[in-house]
Amino acid sequence: VSEAVTGIDLVQMQIRIAAGEKLPFTQRSIQMRGHALECRINAEHPYTFVPSPGRVTMWHPPGGPGVRVDSHAYTNYNVPSNYDSMIGKIIVHGDTREQALARMRTALSETVVEGIKTNIPLHQELLQDARFILGGTSIHYLEQRLAEKGAVKH
Repeated sequence: VSEAVTGIDLVQMQIRIAAGEKLPFTQRSIQMRGHALECRINAEHPYTFVPSPGRVTMWHPPGGPGVRVDSHAYTNYNVPSNYDSMIGKIIVHGDTREQALARMRTALSETVVEGIKTNIPLHQELLQDARFILGGTSIHYLEQRLAEKGAVKH
């Protein structure tokens, strides 16, 4: 998401530095523009986080202004059981946090992954949560939210 708000490809910069090049900018010259969000789409149960390997019978990623999808998945892709469950990332950018949130809500609603379980329903719930919408949640936010809900959905 740093690339979305700065326009700087951090991986490319790391490779350049490793090759002995100097950065073509200073920290002071970097300007942040807008707001960005990333949802990692995992092949797992949305509330228990149990992996959901298997065949993706339908894959349809979202699109539109300010929406980017990084994924290796496709219809008939087989999600293996012995590797990381991430099958993609949806990254959105907007002029404001509100616009970025709206774009992510739309992007998640347009995303179709059939044949396996994904954590998309959890992302959709979180994007409706008042505390998350306001911003400033900590790294313990999800853990606390799930504990407050009490029962884990199956």
